[in-house]
Amino acid sequence: MTTRTDLDLDLEERCRLLDEWVEVRRRIAALEAQASELLVQRIAVREADVVESPFHRDAIQRSMIAEYAAAGRLSTGSVEYSFTDARTLSRALPATRAAFATGVISVAHVREIVRASMIVSEAIDDGTVSADTMGLYEAAVLVFAERETAARTKAHARQVAATVAGVTLVARQRKAVEERCVQVRSVGDGLALLSAVLPEWIAEGILDRLTQMAREIIRTRDEGDPYLPPHDDGGEGFRDLRDFSPEDPEYDAYVTSGVIFGESDTFTTDPLTGRRDPMTDPTSPDIEHLENDRRTIDQIRADVLADLLLAATPSPENGSGLENIRARIQVTVAATTLTGDDDHPAELDGHGPLAPEIARCLAGYNTGWTRLFLDPSGLIVETDTYTPTESMRRFLRARDQHCRFPGCRMPTHRFDIDHTHDHARGGRTRIDNLSHLCRRHHTLKHPDIHDRHRWTAHQQPDGTITWTSPLGRTYTDPPPRRVMFV
Repeated sequence: MTTRTDLDLDLEERCRLLDEWVEVRRRIAALEAQASELLVQRIAVREADVVESPFHRDAIQRSMIAEYAAAGRLSTGSVEYSFTDARTLSRALPATRAAFATGVISVAHVREIVRASMIVSEAIDDGTVSADTMGLYEAAVLVFAERETAARTKAHARQVAATVAGVTLVARQRKAVEERCVQVRSVGDGLALLSAVLPEWIAEGILDRLTQMAREIIRTRDEGDPYLPPHDDGGEGFRDLRDFSPEDPEYDAYVTSGVIFGESDTFTTDPLTGRRDPMTDPTSPDIEHLENDRRTIDQIRADVLADLLLAATPSPENGSGLENIRARIQVTVAATTLTGDDDHPAELDGHGPLAPEIARCLAGYNTGWTRLFLDPSGLIVETDTYTPTESMRRFLRARDQHCRFPGCRMPTHRFDIDHTHDHARGGRTRIDNLSHLCRRHHTLKHPDIHDRHRWTAHQQPDGTITWTSPLGRTYTDPPPRRVMFV
């Protein structure tokens, strides 16, 4: 009889943990499938509402998406994707729907299969292929997805869809060009990911030019003269002859040694008197040794990209007037930090902390700063500007930072200010009745929408907004707090 060792028991424990983890992942996928089925049922309710009120189709859709986004604490885009996936599964991909329900494939697999199926769906709608083509696509992709990752499934699904739909490579690329865009996503610690979807040849050209410029900077960085701040001729070494009395023991020393006279009885002391000349003596203690540029090629590429995007002039093909458009951000920084009395982080409104030295640098280049007064809880309560309308705008931009619908992060400079209680219905133009809403969420409370689909909002004196959905559910959005350092 074979004796079981500690190694055997340890191996069994490792296998047990792995098997349990795989089973939990399968159950999670099955639960995601159940959530998808609930969205299918909700879509049926929405379609019934549309039949009853066809002129409010868009408002009904937006209201439904907003309700689920607020309740699930999810972004609007994520919820829209989930509804799209659920509808496509229920109408066009029955085998994928069944595999999802058992947890054989994950929600990530489903998303890629659904996305690529749009190519086949368009071909069917155009009449270039028969309706049976969707079944062929699903069978070829599903067997692959059941044994591969979602990332590999994405590439395979797109290839299969293009093949069965008869879409040529050229046609696919021409269609894909329409999807070009630029997005920003925070990655934490004061950094963000700037991503651009561009034609591949343009993206490769951009990277190549950045690489060439970075290599040239690296090649020549030890050759150029270091940058030094301008010398202040009226600084510490400057003296006026009237500062000294003839009886002053130092008078003769300044008059007879190391003195450079100017006009109007002024003079300055020679800074090299009694010292080793740094121009001729390399051991002089007055020589300041500056650290060489030690940035990596990736860091230089990133810096050059930022310089080009923020400072370069757009090409004429993009239209006139673009050269006058400048990048806009909003930064809040304590006065003590601005003056260098402390190093507390500033705040890049709508995004997060900003290093104090960067805030000081921005302040030096920009004159459009407004002083803000904060109460002990961190809420902005006053600005020191005088024009009433502009003062209110500045106050609200600083208070809100982004759209005031729960979960929305659209920055305030991209849209206008809204009356919480509609101005046409007696709402007053005052701070506790104004807030920033993006266009999508502003339309949720538009008076033209039927009560069954319209949201309402009520703002408290402290700026907290309580939203009430068509279902009677309430969602509270307090104004963003400013971090207070003590």
